[in-house]
Amino acid sequence: MKKQFFGMLVIVMSLFFLAACSEGNDGKTDSTGTKEVSLLFNFSTDSLDPNVDAVYIPLRAGITETLVHLNDETLQIEPWLAESWKSDDGQNWTIQLRDGVTFQNGKAVDGTAVKASLERAMKDNPAVETALKIQSIKAEGNTLYIKTTSPFAEFPSELVHPNTSIVDVAETDFVNKPVGTGPFKIASFTPGSEVRVERYDDYWDGAAKLDSAVLRFNEDANARSLALQSGEADIVFRPEAESLDTLRALPGVTVDSEETFRVHQLTMNMESGPLADIHVRKAIDALIDREAIVENVLLGLGQAAEGPFPSTFSFAPDYPEKKQGTEAAKQYLKEAGYTEKDGVMTKNGQPLKLKLITYNGRPELPLISQVFQSEAKKIGIQVEIQLVETPEDYMAANNDWQLSMYSNLTAPRGDAGYYLNATYHPDGALHFSGLNDDKLTAMIDQLNATVGQEERSAEAKKIASYIDEQMYHSFIVHPNSLVAYYSNKVESWITTKSEYYMLTNELDVK
Repeated sequence: MKKQFFGMLVIVMSLFFLAACSEGNDGKTDSTGTKEVSLLFNFSTDSLDPNVDAVYIPLRAGITETLVHLNDETLQIEPWLAESWKSDDGQNWTIQLRDGVTFQNGKAVDGTAVKASLERAMKDNPAVETALKIQSIKAEGNTLYIKTTSPFAEFPSELVHPNTSIVDVAETDFVNKPVGTGPFKIASFTPGSEVRVERYDDYWDGAAKLDSAVLRFNEDANARSLALQSGEADIVFRPEAESLDTLRALPGVTVDSEETFRVHQLTMNMESGPLADIHVRKAIDALIDREAIVENVLLGLGQAAEGPFPSTFSFAPDYPEKKQGTEAAKQYLKEAGYTEKDGVMTKNGQPLKLKLITYNGRPELPLISQVFQSEAKKIGIQVEIQLVETPEDYMAANNDWQLSMYSNLTAPRGDAGYYLNATYHPDGALHFSGLNDDKLTAMIDQLNATVGQEERSAEAKKIASYIDEQMYHSFIVHPNSLVAYYSNKVESWITTKSEYYMLTNELDVK
C-alpha cells in the first residue's frame, strides 16, 4: 500500500471523525473531583464472561484476576490470588490461596469458591479443560489440592490464562456483570461498545487510585488514532502505525512501542488439499518477504520472524537458512507436480487456488494478506481474501479455507508449552490445521512431562525445529505492541509484553 494512499486516507477519515466527535475528553477529572480514564481497545466483545471471552476484557479492565500472574519484566510467573504452589511429582499440586481476598460483593474467596470457579471454567470452556488437564480438585479452607491427568510441570503457568479468572459462580449474570476479585467492579456494560467500571474499595491489594474508568471498543485503527487526537480517549491500544508521528507531535502524548510475545503467522489447513504437500507449504513460505513487510507494513515496528518464538527466548532454536523468492517457490511447486501455463499454476489441469481468511481487528493483517496475494499472483497462484469477524470461530466451523493470516501470543506465560499445545496438539484450543502428526504429538507430550526450565527449553527447541523442518505454518513477523496515551495526565500506565494487564489499582491521573 503506497504511503500516498495512506496519507489521503488519514486526511479523509480525520475530517469525518472530527466532525462526528465534538465532545471533550471524558477521561479528565471532572468538576466533582472524580478521577477517570478512558481506554480505547482494538477488539470488541458482546460478553464479559471471563471464562469464555476470547478478548479477555474482564482481566484487562481490572474486573477479574487469576491465581498466577506473569511478571512482564522477568518473564517469570509469580503469586497473585494464589500465594504459593508446589508439587513433588508434577501431578499432585498443593495451592495455597491468599488470605483476606473478597469478591466485589464482599464474599470471602476461599478454596471452595475457587474450586467452583475453576470447575465452571472447565465445564463452559473446553479449551480451558484441555489446557489445565485437571482430574480432580479438593478444597480445604484456603488450600486447594489439584491432581492433573498426568505429570504436567507447566500447570502453574496455565493458571495465568485470563479464561481461568476467578469469579463468584453464585452470581450468575456472567455475560453482563461477572463478580471478580479485581480493583474495579462493573458499573455498566454495552455489548460491542464499552464497559464502565468503578473502584472496589475493599480490594485486597489496596483500593484503586482511580474512581472509575471506561474501556471502549473500536476495531478501526484510524478511528482509534483520531480518538486520541480529539480527546475522546486518554489511552489508545494499537493506534494506526501511519499516525504515530502525528500522535507523538501532540502535546503531552507518549507513544510506546514494546516488543511482545506475539507472532503474525500464516496458518495452514493441512487436512486436505494442496497444503497437505510439504513442497506447496515451502512454496508458500518462500513467497513471504518478511523484511519488506516489517519495513513497509509495520513501518519498522517489529521484527522478521523465523519461528513462533522471538529469538530472545531460551527455547527459540537457530534455524537453517531457507530459499526465498518467486524462483524458489516455483521450484518447490515443480517438485509438487505443478506447472505454470499461460500465467496459471496448475496440476492435473486444475489451477492452484487458495482461500485466505483474515480479520480487521489487527489492521496490518489484511495488508500483509494483500502483499502475499500480489506475490502469489506473480507465479500464477490465485489467492482469494475473505475478511471474517472472528477467525477462531470461522476456522473451527469451516473447512473451505487453505490459509489464515492470524496472530498469536506464543509465550504469554514465559513458556513454550502454551503455544505448542494449543496450536499443534490434536486436543489444542487453536488446533485448526487438521494436522495429525503422531511424532509431533509425542514430542509435545514429552515436553508436558518435563520438569525444569533448561530441560523444557531443550525439548521445546527440538519441537520448534521439527515444525520448521515440516513447514507447519509460516511465521511472518513479531509486531511491537503500540500504545499512545496522554502521559501529561495518566500516571503509572505500563505497556506490557503479555497485553494482559491494563487497568490496575496503581493507574492514576494527575
